[in-house]
Amino acid sequence: MQKRALVRLVNARGLHARPCHAIASTALRFASSLRIAHQGQSVDAKSILDLLTLCAAPGAELELIAEGDDADEMLRSVVELVAQRFGESD
Repeated sequence: MQKRALVRLVNARGLHARPCHAIASTALRFASSLRIAHQGQSVDAKSILDLLTLCAAPGAELELIAEGDDADEMLRSVVELVAQRFGESD
């Protein structure tokens, strides 16, 4: 069964290399699959390169779509990561 969550990018530079690495690293800790959708495009969240292709700017809304036994925990972790601005201070 798929689990979904919506997040808004609140960091100053959107989805650049550092946030993509943070998302992929977090997702890779879980067995469940995770896709991220933005403006009609859906990518594998465990791939930094795939995430970079989303070109999501600050304020963009992303849909997280997880499936698997630990999907809820994975979604919570990624939602928290986005809310904390990926640890960026600006």
